[in-house]
Amino acid sequence: MIKAVLFDLDGTLADTAPDLGYAINRMRAARGLPPLPLAATRPVTSLGARGMLGVGLDVTPGHPEYAALRDEFLGIYADNLCRETRLFPGMAELLAELERRAVLWGVVTNKAERFTHPLLELLGVHSRAACIIGGDTTGKIKPDPASLLAASERIGIAPQHCIYLGDDRRDVQAGRAAGMQAVVAKFGYLNGNDPETWDADGMIDQPLDLLRYL
Repeated sequence: MIKAVLFDLDGTLADTAPDLGYAINRMRAARGLPPLPLAATRPVTSLGARGMLGVGLDVTPGHPEYAALRDEFLGIYADNLCRETRLFPGMAELLAELERRAVLWGVVTNKAERFTHPLLELLGVHSRAACIIGGDTTGKIKPDPASLLAASERIGIAPQHCIYLGDDRRDVQAGRAAGMQAVVAKFGYLNGNDPETWDADGMIDQPLDLLRYL
């Protein structure tokens, strides 16, 4: 019996692609480069700064200037967390239905807490979440299951009674390693990959489809 649903944030609970794309385009503009269309940045949104710097400036973590560029990117993003970010269509209805059924819900993301908490506040759902676990909460990020296990402990519900919904292979890997049902949000970013190869426990095309797994 499912008693809790845990959500990845970027590409699952909320469509954060426009604001992350805005931040990298601000950096491009400062360097005399034309803006990238959302179609170019959206697929790698779930990778955060690493994905945006890779597609926007062709800079990877091994680059000598990567750390400084990442800090610049995150600084811009911190000031523009919710210009256009919104819950995915149907997500508000799903959260309301989970609450109506007394199914707890929370957020487990690789996004750092300093961005996660204010963003959820701006989206108007922070106080409703049973738990919020960021990428720096446990010191380990997905696909390591530590953050999901921490969420399970915090809400007092065993992993086998939880669903983890995400839009990246590492979400499935973390969910299954934690002993949860791992379901893919096909409406998310998917990092340009085919989720059919991820060995998930299920897939949904829109948020309310998750109800069939309850």
